[in-house]
Amino acid sequence: MRWRITFGICLALAFCAQATVAGPQNQPNWVGSWSTSQQIPEPNNALASSDLRDATLRQIVHLSLGGRLMRVHMSNAFGTAPLHLTSVHIARPVATTSPEAASPRLDPSTDLALTFSGRPDVTIPAGAEFISDAVSFPAAPLSSVAITFHIDEAPSQETSHPGARATSYLVHGDHVGDADLRDALRFDHWFNIGSVDVSAPAGAAAIVALGDSITDGHGSTTNGNDRWPDDLAQRLLSAKPARPLGVLNEGIGGNRLLLDGLGPNALARFDRDVLAQAGVRDLIVMEGINDIGTFALQGGQNQPQSAHGALVDRIVGAYEQMILRAHAHGIRVFGGTLTPFVGSAYYKPGAPSEADRQAVNRWIRAPGHFDAVIDFDKALRDPQRPEQLLPAYDSGDHLHPSPAGYRAMAAAIPLADFAP
Repeated sequence: MRWRITFGICLALAFCAQATVAGPQNQPNWVGSWSTSQQIPEPNNALASSDLRDATLRQIVHLSLGGRLMRVHMSNAFGTAPLHLTSVHIARPVATTSPEAASPRLDPSTDLALTFSGRPDVTIPAGAEFISDAVSFPAAPLSSVAITFHIDEAPSQETSHPGARATSYLVHGDHVGDADLRDALRFDHWFNIGSVDVSAPAGAAAIVALGDSITDGHGSTTNGNDRWPDDLAQRLLSAKPARPLGVLNEGIGGNRLLLDGLGPNALARFDRDVLAQAGVRDLIVMEGINDIGTFALQGGQNQPQSAHGALVDRIVGAYEQMILRAHAHGIRVFGGTLTPFVGSAYYKPGAPSEADRQAVNRWIRAPGHFDAVIDFDKALRDPQRPEQLLPAYDSGDHLHPSPAGYRAMAAAIPLADFAP
């Protein structure tokens, strides 16, 4: 009798599971096409409260994957009180001839108002984000979208991505539907925008690039979209056959694995920046150089070998936690080796720091840890001085790659690992 009851319960559970799965079959296959990590901006990258009172912000983002439907994530992740947006629009920006010619001008025929549960305004609770209703907005791969919103009262605490490397625009008053924002305040940061999802064909998915300033694109061209995740998106779409994969840049300059720095530590932001992204299937992790460098700044060069070994163990432990959490959600994890930084004027790393980097890279390269390895170190190092960046790939600070270096990083990623 007990077997029959158990069997009946199993049948009921199976039927419920089938019903649950069958429900959303006609829903779009939402895949992240663009995203950025949220943080509290440091004072020199924040806006004055007076700037954000009765203000219209226009911000340009560069998609990876295209689609016919779109939805936008608006974020109040670090706000300490509800945030009211009176209206949010999307449109195609007017194409510019060069990164230096970037402007807030739109093609007015493409301007669309977004809604949230059918309403034109939205109040986002503290610590939360809201996803807009889907809207028909056909967008080509590698195209740009302007997100414009009006805010009536300045946020209690700003939610931002300081390292946007894209020019944003602000004017006072409600000018969300204006084709141009004349005499706008300009700054190279993003505020309160989190992600853009597109409807994609079956089988399309997203790759998250989780990292620090090297992933965020320090040393790349402002408005040039030439960070290594941008270059990877271009390679995937140019491949034969093309890989229908979005690439989401979740890099934060100065970020660390083990401690908060510029932005919350990578494990603390893992759920929001990786697991919550739409359609994510793969994760590339390249982070840890700031943990090693900060240890050096704090006197680590004079610490005994046991202290360096403990640092490496903690970095490896953070990687293991990421792998566990990603695998629990069916996400493959690629380990990116840490690139050379000897000669960096900021960290002034010596032989002990280089030994730490090499120890971390040995663990990354060892079989059985990550699902696959991307050897960024090999792609960028100088064969004559492997502890340093190749001069042709060095932005000049001996830590961050140049645009040519970012292209070399993207070229080092085996596309065969990302099946169509």
